[in-house]
Amino acid sequence: MNNSSTGLNENVAAALSYSLLWVSGLVFLLVEKRSVFVRYHAMQSLIAFGVLSVVSVISNVLPVIGNLIGVLASVLILVLWVMCMIRAWRGERFKLPWAGDEAERQTGRMAP
Repeated sequence: MNNSSTGLNENVAAALSYSLLWVSGLVFLLVEKRSVFVRYHAMQSLIAFGVLSVVSVISNVLPVIGNLIGVLASVLILVLWVMCMIRAWRGERFKLPWAGDEAERQTGRMAP
């Protein structure tokens, strides 16, 4: 793996872009200038966890079904968080449904 413009290896920077959910995705998206791989993972983190965070917040105001939606969103966030960090750490190029496609559109195709 190459170094990103942050000075970290690309796989480390990509994994860290998931570490604080959408917040770290935003930080790495703003800081990373060179690595398409890191920018892609940062954008995917921002989109996926941003949407799930909004769903989680909205579920708090919905009576009855809101609790169920909130629990499901929390479990999904935890599972995706662990999976994304591990796969990015391994240097894998993967796409989450919808969020990965949108991240590709926003950052360009991932480098080979």
